Amino acid sequence: MKRLTKFLLNKVPRPMLIKMSIWARPLIYQFFKGDQFFDPIDGKSYRKFLPYGYGKQRENALSPGTLSLERHRQMYLYLQNETDFFIKNYKVLHIAPEQEFLRKFKRMSNLNYISADLYSPIVDVKADILNLPFENESFDIIFCNHVLEHIQDDAKAMSELYRVMKPGGWGILQVPMKNSLEKTYEDFTITDPKERQKHFGQYDHVRWYGMDYFDRLKSAGFEVEANFYSQEFSDEEIRKYGLRQNEILPIVLKK
Repeated sequence: MKRLTKFLLNKVPRPMLIKMSIWARPLIYQFFKGDQFFDPIDGKSYRKFLPYGYGKQRENALSPGTLSLERHRQMYLYLQNETDFFIKNYKVLHIAPEQEFLRKFKRMSNLNYISADLYSPIVDVKADILNLPFENESFDIIFCNHVLEHIQDDAKAMSELYRVMKPGGWGILQVPMKNSLEKTYEDFTITDPKERQKHFGQYDHVRWYGMDYFDRLKSAGFEVEANFYSQEFSDEEIRKYGLRQNEILPIVLKK
C-alpha cells in the first residue's frame, strides 16, 4: 500500500487523482472500515488510515473515506467545535477546495459557497489567485489550504485574499510549515521537480514556510493567530482522529 500511494502521488497529475478518487472511495471504505480510527468529516470509523507522503510517508494519515489528512480533520474539528460555521449564514470562498469539504460545504443551506482554482476540475470558478475575479470585500470566510507554497509571488496572493475578504471576516490559510524554521526557505532558481522535492518536500513547491509566515500574513493586512488546535485533545483522541500535535492552524482576521 505504501508503494502504491507513493507511486500515485508522484506520477499521476492531481486533477486525475481527484477524478479517480470519486469512483474509488466507496470500494476503499468497504476494505478499511473498522473501529480503530474515526474521521469526523464523514462520521465513519476505520480499522486504519492510509499512509501518505511524497517522500517519507506518515502512517495512518489519509482517511480512506474522505481522503482527508491530519490538517483537514483538525480544521473540521475546529470549525465544528469553535465556530458557528455550520449554523450562521456566510458567504464563503474556498480556493483549491479539498474534495470532501467541497461536497459537504456545497450542500449546506446556510452557506453561499463558491469554490475557485486555476486547474482543479471540480471548482465553480476558474480563477488565478494572483488576480481573483471578485469584487472587494465580497466574502465573510476564506479557506485557502496548501496553495501559497506553490506561488512565487505569495505576497500578491495574500493581498488578493485580503482584498476580497469583508471587514470582520476571517479565514484559514494552511501551508506546509517547519516550526523549527524562523525564516522561510525559498529559492526560485530551483525548478527541477526532483530538486524541489529534495529542498521543499514536494515536486511542485517553491518554499518551506517558517514561523515568519505569520509576519507575511500581517504584511498583507491580516491579524493572525497561530492556533495549535490539536493540542486541545487527549493523546487517545489525537490517535483516534489521526491528528498531529505540532500542526498549526493559521487563522486570519480582517478588521
